[in-house]
Amino acid sequence: VDVDPPADADKMGDYELTVMLTELKADLNKYLAAAPPAVPTRTLADVIAFNLHHADQELPVFGQDLFERAQGTNGLEDEAYITALQSSRRMAGPDGLDKIMQANQLQLLIAPTVGPAILIDPINGDAINGAGPGSPPAIAGYPHLTVPMGMVKGLPVGLSLIGPAWSDAAILGWGASVAKLLGPVPPPSYRRSSVL
Repeated sequence: VDVDPPADADKMGDYELTVMLTELKADLNKYLAAAPPAVPTRTLADVIAFNLHHADQELPVFGQDLFERAQGTNGLEDEAYITALQSSRRMAGPDGLDKIMQANQLQLLIAPTVGPAILIDPINGDAINGAGPGSPPAIAGYPHLTVPMGMVKGLPVGLSLIGPAWSDAAILGWGASVAKLLGPVPPPSYRRSSVL
């Protein structure tokens, strides 16, 4: 059965970005505060300052836009964060995956995880080849298992199995059955990169 993504997928992504940025700052600050005394960076602000001080290293390739945006958030008690968290979970779960599975009488969803691995391009940016089905179950807190599906041009690709809330055991069982049916996947070859 072919299904469409959750109706509010774009809006859910906006909410989830707010959640990610807010939690990044809160959790990184908490983690760094408990780091050993030898670690000089104790906050996200310290990490940003360190990166700026060493701007000639990885900053030109990776930037730190998300760090800077996270630094501007107002914490886990902020109303915008709480609204975004509740809204994205509702859109992904009850109004998203649950509705899709109920409307189509499905026990699980199956989709390619993503395409084959991409080449890293530090000059033009990476050519992302699709987002995959992972965001809705991750946002909703639903089980999502990826099993090896095969190879494309020598690169491994996966098959995602996504279930409703609390179906972890069933998803693991289906995953074992799918893996057995597909058989072993040859290990990837590690070819020398010609980009750098």
